[in-house]
Amino acid sequence: MARRYVIAGNWKMNKTPAEAKALIEELKPMVAGKNGCDIVICVPYVDICTAVEATKGTNIKVGAENVHFAESGAYTGEISAKMLTECGVEYVIIGHSERRQYFAETDETVNLRTKAALAAGLKVILCVGEVKEQRLSGITDEVVSMQTKLDLADVSAEDMKNVIIAYEPVWAIGTGLTATPEQADETCGVIRATLAKMYGQDVADASIIQYGGSMNAKNAAELLAKENVDGGLIGGASLKAPDFTVIVDAAQ
Repeated sequence: MARRYVIAGNWKMNKTPAEAKALIEELKPMVAGKNGCDIVICVPYVDICTAVEATKGTNIKVGAENVHFAESGAYTGEISAKMLTECGVEYVIIGHSERRQYFAETDETVNLRTKAALAAGLKVILCVGEVKEQRLSGITDEVVSMQTKLDLADVSAEDMKNVIIAYEPVWAIGTGLTATPEQADETCGVIRATLAKMYGQDVADASIIQYGGSMNAKNAAELLAKENVDGGLIGGASLKAPDFTVIVDAAQ
C-alpha cells in the first residue's frame, strides 16, 4: 500500500530563536506548495514558539526533540506533553540515540514517554537502532526488533496511526557514514516484520518507517527509493535550507 513520506529535520542543540526564524523564513518559499510529503522541523524547546508562529499557514509542521513522561512534578529541566501541545507542537522525537547515550534513557523510559505523548495527542517519531559493535556482531535484526517491542509495549494498534519509527544506525549519526540503501531497506523491513507480528500485517503495511543516519542531499533519493524507507529523520542537512529542500524534493 502507498505510505506518505515524512521528512523531519532534527535540529538538535542548534539555532537561537532569532537564528531559527531566519532559517524558517529561508525555507518557507523553497518548500511552498510541495505537498507530496509531510515536512516537519523538530527544534529546541526555546525555539518552539518562534517556529510555531513562523510556520503558521505553511506546509511545515513543528516538533519537539524530547518530552517527559509525567504530566507535571519535580522534574527540573523537563517538559511535559501538555506543555508542548499548548505551544502548538504536533510531533515529538522520542528515544533518539543521543538521549539514550548521553542522558541514560532506556527502553522503559522511552516507552513511558511514547505513551504520554500519544495520550496528549502528539505524533511520535520513535527512534531505534544499533551501535557499531552490534552491527559488526551480526545482531542488528535482534537489536532493532527488541527495541521496537519494548518501546511500543502497551501501545495499541489504533495509536500506531500516530507513531512514526525512525531507524537510525547509531554508527551513522553525525559520523558521515551512512547505511547503504540496501542495509537501510533491509533493517526497516525487519522493523516492519516486527510490527506485523505485534499488530498484524495491515498495521505494519500502513506504518511509516524513516531512515535517520546521515541522510543528505546527495544520498536521499537513493535511500527514499527503497520499498521500506518512508522518509528521513535529518540531522545536519536540516540546518541548511537548500539541502533540506533537496531531500523534500526527493520525497515528492
